[in-house]
Amino acid sequence: MRRLLLTLLLLPAASAAQSAAAIDSIVGRALKTFGTQGAAVAVVKDGKVIVAKGYGIKKLGSPDPVGPDTRFGIASNTKAFTATALGILVEEGKLQWDAPVIRYLPEFAMYDPFVTRELTVRDLLVHRSGLGLGAGDLLWWPASTYDRKEIMRRLRFIKPATSFRSAYAYDNVLYLVAGEVIERVSGRTWEQFVQERILARVGMTASTVRHSDASASGDVATTHAEVDGVMRVIGPMTSDNTNPAGGINAGARDIARWLLVQLDSGKLADGSHLVSARTAREIWTGVTPMALAQPAPELAPLRRQFSLYALGFNTGDFRGRKLLTHTGGLPGYLSWLGFIPESRVGVAVLTNTETPMYSALGWSLLDYALGTTPPWDFVGGQAAVTQRQKATLAAQRTAGAAARDSLSKPSLALAKYAGTYEDAWYGDITVTHANGKMRIAFGHTPQLQGELVHWQHDTFLARWDDREMRADALVTFQLNADGTIDQVKLRAADPATDFSFDFQDLLLKPKRAP
Repeated sequence: MRRLLLTLLLLPAASAAQSAAAIDSIVGRALKTFGTQGAAVAVVKDGKVIVAKGYGIKKLGSPDPVGPDTRFGIASNTKAFTATALGILVEEGKLQWDAPVIRYLPEFAMYDPFVTRELTVRDLLVHRSGLGLGAGDLLWWPASTYDRKEIMRRLRFIKPATSFRSAYAYDNVLYLVAGEVIERVSGRTWEQFVQERILARVGMTASTVRHSDASASGDVATTHAEVDGVMRVIGPMTSDNTNPAGGINAGARDIARWLLVQLDSGKLADGSHLVSARTAREIWTGVTPMALAQPAPELAPLRRQFSLYALGFNTGDFRGRKLLTHTGGLPGYLSWLGFIPESRVGVAVLTNTETPMYSALGWSLLDYALGTTPPWDFVGGQAAVTQRQKATLAAQRTAGAAARDSLSKPSLALAKYAGTYEDAWYGDITVTHANGKMRIAFGHTPQLQGELVHWQHDTFLARWDDREMRADALVTFQLNADGTIDQVKLRAADPATDFSFDFQDLLLKPKRAP
């Protein structure tokens, strides 16, 4: 009997050790497959932390390992914290989800006066305002000279891409506005409110709330990406303008605590509530329908029956259960978070390298935590999909180069393209000519300056001096009948350019003397 009792007592410990070993194996394979430098991984189940640890290294060429508290930028996984902050204020009676934003920020305006009047606090979070994908991101990314209030003021000059509440299009700038709402009604900055009212209460004591903390000393993962075909260290995002959309930095141990609170409907470890179960359900409830994309055969279990954007989370289904998930991306940081309330299972993966490993590992660990038998090979599947995507991109680049009329000449002498051009929502962009060369400079974005090289006809390639941008742009000058320049349009030169470089939304006109 004593031997049986001892065996029963040892079983949970043995099971935990087996789970940890299995997760270590899954993570190790994913890191190796995708060439990812380091990761923070959290897996929670039934109110307990199964794994919360670091894997790999903080910096290429250094043996310093990732630990359980090593901070990674969680990027857009911050959006759920902003939604939670608003939920706290709703519970305190200081806000209403469906009250117009102008009740709290009378100076706020969108392009359409009707949208200005009708856009609600909830609308700030669910990507249905009518703005196009990434619209306005050039106001803050790369780091600009504008502050939050000026960015918000300039939203009124951005033309909508669709009618109000008719379509889903992901944006960041309205989360910046949500941060301004939080500050106005609480008297605390977004950073102060989230640090004091959320992170401190959840127990996320090692986490921080600013993009700029990625460059601070301490236990921080260094950012990496492939630049001109070589994986190397790159500079992190350090502008704090859009902290409400993506500024939190966290490690494995802290993000596990966040998952536990989510899975317990807002209940904290001490028995109190961060938010009520009702507010947690409000945040989890889908609002804006999203397209049901068909996954590649290698990722077949990711086929969804429904997909909606909620308040800082995507909602959908996985293995027949409702799933809450989100991803995040910053230069050198990618993250994946997902949890299934009915199964009390949650997973988070934070990485310091721009590879698809973050999502492949996230799905693999979620499958493992659910006990799926046999588990799907998401790592191998994503690797195959990635290779195919690379081939497709290479073919697109080849086709684009082949279509170029390299023998064509500009319509004007190069000096005649020089001047200052103005966009209604961004501001000034300057083109200069000296010593036979042209250059372009965005007036409010120090990193966006470079040489203009003739591409074809009246189109030039803007090749940014900072190669970490990975976002060269094609700049097309359109002429009037008399040969003067009427307007200038830009678009990304490469199909892999991040959507936050919303060059296509700019419409530049020659700036007239006052």
